[in-house]
Order: sequence, then structure tokens, then C-alpha cells
Amino acid sequence: MKKVILSLAIITATVFTSCKNEGKKETNTNKTKVSKEIAITDVSFGVRGNCGMCKSTIEKAANSVKGVATASWDVNKKKIDVSFDSSKTNAMAIHKAIAASGYDTEKINGSLDAYNSLPNCCKYDHSMQMNQ
Repeated sequence: MKKVILSLAIITATVFTSCKNEGKKETNTNKTKVSKEIAITDVSFGVRGNCGMCKSTIEKAANSVKGVATASWDVNKKKIDVSFDSSKTNAMAIHKAIAASGYDTEKINGSLDAYNSLPNCCKYDHSMQMNQ
């Protein structure tokens, strides 16, 4: 009798264990990864500025726009290269963000209040050439 009860206990444990494993396998195979295509747009435009601090502020302003992937401002050329998801933003939104931080772009003059609060080394000549 003890052998019968022990055998039933082992069989029951085996059945429950195999059922748990099959449930886990089924759950793992049902997971799918959905990929979404992103429409990346690259733009370059002039931005006035002077120094490394300007570079940091200009790039930070551009990167603050939702959808911007990369932004790199060239101090010597006074030009920024930006890559962004065109389904989330557009070039004009990036111009506006940079202008709000106090810097003139090719299309929008910088905010005077923001410009006046820039460090002295960042106070650029408003007639300087951009995108050289």
C-alpha cells in the first residue's frame, strides 16, 4: 500500500511539473517584438555663437526637442548638423528651441532676454557670418 501511495505521489508531482514547464514554453514563444520604422531627417543650418560654452548650450537646446537623435554644432563654421525623427518634430521646432536659448539661427533671431543672460564669452556679434 505504501508503494502505491508513493508511486501516485511521484506520478502526480511529475505531471504537475511537466504542465508548468509547458506553460512557460508557450508563454515564451508567444512574445513577439514589434519594430517601428523611424523616418530620420538630417538638416544643417547656421547658428551664431563663439565658444565651447555656446556649443554646449546650442546642442543642449537642439537635443531638448522631442525626436532629435543627434545635434552637433561646429564652432568654426557656425553650423549645426541635426538628425531627427520627422514624425515627431520638424526643423522649425529646432530653430525655435535654439533661438529660445539666446542664439540666432538662419531663420529665427535669438531671444534677447536669453541672450542677455549668456556668459560674456558667449555674447556674439549679431552680424557675424553663419554656415561658412
